[in-house]
Amino acid sequence: MLQLKNVRVLTLATLLAALAIVMGFFKLPISQILELRFASHVIAIAGSLLGPVVAMMVGLISDIGGFFIKPTGPFFPGFTISAALTGLIYGFFLYRKPFSLKRVIMAQVVYTLAISALLNTMWLAILYKLPFYETFIARLFTSAIQLPIHIVILALLLKGIDRLQLFKYLEKK
Repeated sequence: MLQLKNVRVLTLATLLAALAIVMGFFKLPISQILELRFASHVIAIAGSLLGPVVAMMVGLISDIGGFFIKPTGPFFPGFTISAALTGLIYGFFLYRKPFSLKRVIMAQVVYTLAISALLNTMWLAILYKLPFYETFIARLFTSAIQLPIHIVILALLLKGIDRLQLFKYLEKK
């Protein structure tokens, strides 16, 4: 929580939340309930640079802010919970740790299974009164196809951030 008193951390968190909102507008629809999204990568960057607590806040702000700026459906707090948990997962696996492909893969697999495939499917089933099992199988299949793509994207982003040494910038007083 001491990080929330650091102006650099707050500034970067705000910028990442805004970027996550913008990235949330870019999606590749596959069907009514299946689509490729990339906003989670921005939340992953927040998790790696700012830690789980601040990344959770970035996820919350990006979900709520995205809804108010350009709603794509009814507001449902379950997706806000998913966005916050996304920050928690990535922060847990990536914060204050040197770049490691193994860690990136573990973080992405946990996010994909827990959030993308399971929780978000549950929220869609509740919101649109869809059969959970059939929806889960379809989304699990899509998530499995997307997983290597998201791992490569996230690894490239985090490797670039590691080379820029943004961690050192955030720790200056």
